[in-house]
Amino acid sequence: MPPCNAGEAGAGRAVLSPPRIVLRPVADEEELGRQWRELEARSNCSFFQSWTYTGCLMTERFPDPIVLEAYAREVEEGPEERVAFALFNRRRSRFRAERLMLGESGIPSFDSLFIEHNGPLIARGLAPVLLPKLVHAALQQPIARDHAPPAKRVVFLSGIGEDLLAAARAARAATKLKETRLAPALDLAGLRRMGIGHLDRLSANTRYQVRRSVRSFAAIGPLSIRRAANPAEGHLWLDALSELHQRTWKNRGFPGAFADANFTRFHHALINRGLPRREVDLLEISAGPKRLGYLLNFVFRGTVYAYQSGFDYTDASRHQKPGLTCHHMAIEMYLREGLDRYDFLGGAERYKMSLSDTATSLHWASLAAWWSVPGVLLRLGHVRKALAVGLGLRSYRNP
Repeated sequence: MPPCNAGEAGAGRAVLSPPRIVLRPVADEEELGRQWRELEARSNCSFFQSWTYTGCLMTERFPDPIVLEAYAREVEEGPEERVAFALFNRRRSRFRAERLMLGESGIPSFDSLFIEHNGPLIARGLAPVLLPKLVHAALQQPIARDHAPPAKRVVFLSGIGEDLLAAARAARAATKLKETRLAPALDLAGLRRMGIGHLDRLSANTRYQVRRSVRSFAAIGPLSIRRAANPAEGHLWLDALSELHQRTWKNRGFPGAFADANFTRFHHALINRGLPRREVDLLEISAGPKRLGYLLNFVFRGTVYAYQSGFDYTDASRHQKPGLTCHHMAIEMYLREGLDRYDFLGGAERYKMSLSDTATSLHWASLAAWWSVPGVLLRLGHVRKALAVGLGLRSYRNP
């Protein structure tokens, strides 16, 4: 099943209502990490909601960190327990407007990391009950010690699922949907249940292309896939991946993701945090002496997130597809290892759609309280757009 972006969908557990919700500055990063890991163990979070990812370079990515936490009792007279966490970075403008970014910094070079499957960290079974309340608190609750009501607050939610977007609408937040992306994925558990391999799931055309590419590369030498054994090897392979990635994108006229120093530093730091926990996977795929490419994947609770790649197109013939071959080799390896899902993440590129059999929607949205100044402006924007559409003004663009 797809990863749940905000704890767990479906029927909620019974908790006493209303929960106690606190919005406060982060006082102790180390203590927050300990508490986060404890709740993480009681949630169905994605890798992007884990402390391995969230806490990576936190001091730089969250210069003004604000945490939203919820407490509840499951039985009357029982102990109160923490049931939700969300980490925001706060940015203020000279006009006293306040922006809260969920899981992001608001700093462009760090937000190029492109968080997905994002949302509050919520104890299992409580998302349906808590999500609207958390959205309402994020929009309207004063931050501890600030006292003043958040009249000019906007909350930015990036890479969220349908459940959190629905909760925002249920909380009557003024909502601007900036972008929606499909995240194609392959159901590995389903393949195992049916007793079939990856190729059996593909269309005839894609299956032909993969088989032809595999045969062509196998003529050079045996195909092999290796996993970085330790962080030191992972750093070397990330550098090699980055070089291939940059070469490909520069040839297409784009700067490439690794052109940004903060993007590169973050992933080297993530290797140190995640590779020893087997949550970060660096793979090298070769045909005999020829290196075909590298994959940087995240592996978390049965799901593989295909995050970054670098392929060697040097001297590749028209029948040789390094990208298709590398992903196919990785999928077959993870299928043997018992993983449940291979998630290509956001973007409906042709190769992703060809190699997958399902997809989820991820959304990028900004929210404001209904009658706040930003909320009124967001709603006026919707009115302008509706009028433009009704009048047939095709050149209209959202501001």
